[in-house]
Amino acid sequence: FCHRKNGATATILNEISSCLKKYAEVEIRMIHVADLDLKYCIGCCTCYKTGECIYKDDIEKISAEIEGTDGIILGTPTYASNVSGQMKTVIDRGHFVIEQLLRGKYAMSVVTYENYGGKTVGHILNNFLFYSGAQISGTIICKTDFEDNPLDNPIFVKKVQRKAERLYKDICSEKRYIWQSLRQNIVFYIGIRPFVMRKGDNYRGVVGRWNNCK
Repeated sequence: FCHRKNGATATILNEISSCLKKYAEVEIRMIHVADLDLKYCIGCCTCYKTGECIYKDDIEKISAEIEGTDGIILGTPTYASNVSGQMKTVIDRGHFVIEQLLRGKYAMSVVTYENYGGKTVGHILNNFLFYSGAQISGTIICKTDFEDNPLDNPIFVKKVQRKAERLYKDICSEKRYIWQSLRQNIVFYIGIRPFVMRKGDNYRGVVGRWNNCK
């Protein structure tokens, strides 16, 4: 996911994509948030009851695609020391956390920033991925001037390539990050699951999504 098609974040994501494409069995789809038809979440909780959002826009299609993937890479620039507004809309609308959309999948986060807040945004994205159930393979946080090409630095390019290869190897070997898995099970079985079950019929859509992901 990214917004500016020629920006620093997209440049890094394209390099990761190129690294992964050398493996014949890998299929990759780059999604530019700017191309999506997205409406804002209004907090109606209908999706928890029915399993579907009241809006039939692009995020519903993307969530369905993500269910069938092995891994996901989220990339965002830093806006006001936070994720971009477009990324936040995807997070709010994508059936991720309560529905555990990324459980059993592998993930990487990519963050770019110019002045301040990159590490904070990396933490925000990784928290989101973690609470959505993903095994986090790596994080790339890049400080770069506006309109500069982060790949002009050969040392950074090598870092990006290593991170991409780790993601690929984690998926192939089905690596388990024990500490992540332990904490996620605690969050799910002590926090999320009892909360959802107490809601009964009002959260039947969530339970249905859990069953579909098994």
